[in-house]
Amino acid sequence: MLVKLAWRNLWRQKRRTLLTASALALALFLSLMTRSFQEGSYSSNIENAARFYTGLIQLQHHEFYTSQSIDDVMPQDNDFIDFAANHPNVTRVLPRIESVALAAADERSKGVLVLGIEPEKEDAYSNVSAKISEGSFFSSSGTSVVVSEGVSDYLGVKVGDELILYGQGYRGQTAAGLYTISGVIRFPLQQLNSQLVYMPLAEAQKLYSTPSLVTNWVLDVNNLKHLDQTVLELRKHYSPESAVKDWRELSPELAQQILMDKAGGIFLVYVLYGIVGFGLFATILMMTLERQREFAVMLATGMLRSKLSALLLMESAFIAMIGVIGGIVLSVPVMSYFYLNPLELTGDAAELMLESGFEPIIPISTDPQLVLDQVIIVLTMMCLCLIYPFVRVARLNVSRALKGGAHAR
Repeated sequence: MLVKLAWRNLWRQKRRTLLTASALALALFLSLMTRSFQEGSYSSNIENAARFYTGLIQLQHHEFYTSQSIDDVMPQDNDFIDFAANHPNVTRVLPRIESVALAAADERSKGVLVLGIEPEKEDAYSNVSAKISEGSFFSSSGTSVVVSEGVSDYLGVKVGDELILYGQGYRGQTAAGLYTISGVIRFPLQQLNSQLVYMPLAEAQKLYSTPSLVTNWVLDVNNLKHLDQTVLELRKHYSPESAVKDWRELSPELAQQILMDKAGGIFLVYVLYGIVGFGLFATILMMTLERQREFAVMLATGMLRSKLSALLLMESAFIAMIGVIGGIVLSVPVMSYFYLNPLELTGDAAELMLESGFEPIIPISTDPQLVLDQVIIVLTMMCLCLIYPFVRVARLNVSRALKGGAHAR
């Protein structure tokens, strides 16, 4: 009976009902679009930055992160990496040798970061070969190297020239080798573009005297949402011999930047909710004051205050349901369009992203959890606005409310 009465009450004042529901729908639509673009851009930035160097997860010797020493290595064998490779959220595993050396050509020398990789796997992951500005990429069986533009410019070398690498190998052994430059790469991260040298993993292991050993395993995941759980499971398996680090530990600057930007975005969303919430509260306040005589009549004819409060709750639930459904119906086609046709940047912003190695687009996230979070916030806001009518009904003086006007207090 109360449900039927609540539904009929809504449509006695259609304009008021539609206005309240529209406010909720608009709040849900705007907040959902804002958060979806935010989360989409964060995911894109994380994956792009990680793909070019650190990866989303790394397996390292537990002392390598602080020591950066070639002595802190791990085995390169299937028995060691099988658990990670077979994890349902891990899509690929990439072995690497990462160390430093002194690069020399003619009379000039420069400290460089040497990265020994399996070129076919790395290229499939980060499309390294597409960033070659001169020459070509090497194969896994080759003995040549690819240098970054900064190294090439400083040493004055080009494709076909020879490069000497000299440093310290495993357990204090001398690391020295002469290599032919097969290509010059323009690396998207400026700090690395000035010092990076790529070489085949087998050659790096030979240079540093680390046969069947690597300094880190780079892991790519299928779903960023499950990254924390994946890291936790890997740590349980590999600790304490090896350290498992995610992109936040490997790139703390990027993590801080995203955290600050996210805090600003969430603040703006809550400002939006505050504005809409005050409008919603004003509507409910006006609705409650207008209906005081109606409430008094119902109480005078025998309706319990608890049932009257339940009636108001049902009416508000119907309005909230209409608003939420309206917001979702409005959001889905817009989100679908931008998911299939991401916003493309133009002008200086696009050039800056291209120079950084990123696509000049702003993707959108379609994570269902985002929708659920915003719906919960909208419903919470509605519940807060209902506190006033409930208190008003509980304290309503029936005799005064029946007189109406200034007596209805």
